[in-house]
Amino acid sequence: MAQLSYSSGTSDVPLLGDTIAGDFDRAVAAHGEREALVECATGRRWTYRELAAEVDAVAAGLWASGVRVGDRVGIWSPNRAEWVVVQYATARIGAILVNINPAYRVHELEYVLRQAGVRTLIAASSFKTSDYAGMIAEVRPRCAALRQVVLLDGPEWTELHSADLPEWPELSADDPVNIQYTSGTTGFPKGATLSHHNILNNGFFVGELCGYTHEDRICLPVPFYHCFGMVMGNLAATSHGACVVIPAPAFDPAATLKAVADERCTSLYGVPTMFIAELADPGFDSYDLSSLRTGIMAGSPCPVEVMKQVVERMGMSEVSICYGMTETSPVSTQTRRDDSLDRRVSTVGRVGPHLEVKVVDPEHGRTVPRGTPGELCTRGYSVMLGYWEQPDRTAEVVDAARWMHTGDLAVMDDAGYVTITGRIKDMVIRGGENLYPREIEEFLFTHPDVLDAQVVGVPDAKYGEELMAWLRMRPGTTPLTAEAVREFCAGRLAHHKVPRYVHVVDEFPMTVTGKVRKVEMRRQAVEILGLADEARTDSGAADRA
Repeated sequence: MAQLSYSSGTSDVPLLGDTIAGDFDRAVAAHGEREALVECATGRRWTYRELAAEVDAVAAGLWASGVRVGDRVGIWSPNRAEWVVVQYATARIGAILVNINPAYRVHELEYVLRQAGVRTLIAASSFKTSDYAGMIAEVRPRCAALRQVVLLDGPEWTELHSADLPEWPELSADDPVNIQYTSGTTGFPKGATLSHHNILNNGFFVGELCGYTHEDRICLPVPFYHCFGMVMGNLAATSHGACVVIPAPAFDPAATLKAVADERCTSLYGVPTMFIAELADPGFDSYDLSSLRTGIMAGSPCPVEVMKQVVERMGMSEVSICYGMTETSPVSTQTRRDDSLDRRVSTVGRVGPHLEVKVVDPEHGRTVPRGTPGELCTRGYSVMLGYWEQPDRTAEVVDAARWMHTGDLAVMDDAGYVTITGRIKDMVIRGGENLYPREIEEFLFTHPDVLDAQVVGVPDAKYGEELMAWLRMRPGTTPLTAEAVREFCAGRLAHHKVPRYVHVVDEFPMTVTGKVRKVEMRRQAVEILGLADEARTDSGAADRA
């Protein structure tokens, strides 16, 4: 009988049963004089003891202002030290931190404030072209629950600090501590509600698999408002007594490379597009990256060639691939430090400690044999409490047995390693053939002139859908035409997998976290190719998220 696509993560290390504040207190007691946080843009530094004092002062200030256990406190800011302080201060008093995407504008801000019932909003005054203070002033009259606004660059932030520490409330590790809004591609985003137990353990075990100790220094160019920054970064660091290094308020390849070199970082995080930008930076060879040992690449599939360069040119021999989603705190599978390069470039690793994963037939839900594609599901301590005040939406993705249905297509091999082949909604059906964009993207990436490739489905009157490749070219090369791509694919890729359309761009439409927005690419493709009529008769390709 064939082995089923199911795997559970065994571990000799038990789950942490404490709250985030309890775990942080232990780190302060053990590593009080070690550096905990560095902000490169301002040169500010905190030891664990100094950071704890700042966290307690802000927690006391929030408590004095009337914030209580379960109240929602919003944070709307690019990466900065105060973001970290607010994360741990709200956890200290049992408030629920609501992460607000720095790219949001008035409409989205108002929705989140109202949907989560945010009581206190802590925000940057502005950043680049974003006038946060102005947008807050516009929506505040329409947000009944919002009683307090604290601008990080104004006197309100200083006034929030209090030296009069209250008796901290008793909390449970199962209490909600964080709401993160997942990217909404149709309708409004949903607020994944996460507990102390969810995110503290996920950060801890991600750090365990990276081999973190108090000697590590983790460079975080990824946004704090997302799990990548605040869980896999901040919580992985503090649960091991390591140091968080903030290279810049928003991703900047040169600033990131400089931070790694100046601060002797041992670990670097990023989505593939960030590593591509760093490797392509004109001054790359001038930075001493010899301190790097490990890091995490996640968020979207990593092209094989990029991973090879990260290992060879950046020295990240133990770099880890992580896979997950906000609703699972986020990591479900991860490659190990001793995995071969082939494992790290072709899979997203094995199930994490104390978790379960399985691959099921999307139609009937039964677990499929290993080697058979299907939908990846995960279960365990990491699965969210639910979408904030949306039990119906929760029930759509978390089944009665507490399995989280990811919507991702995957294959599990005989050793339990998982390969993500695409999103169920990204799969292109051309003339009845199921086509998986990632396979085609990996092939196009082998073209010497291609810097990056993304493939989407576009509506077609004859086949239902056709393939369109969006390409970014290497500097100084000639843009590829559809004919040139067909010639490159000839005899090497099945004819039905060869993109019919080719579109060369300088940049892909991106989310603030660096993920490619394929839904936006499909919408633009309909206009670029003049396929409005086809889109009306076959809306699937244009509307899928």
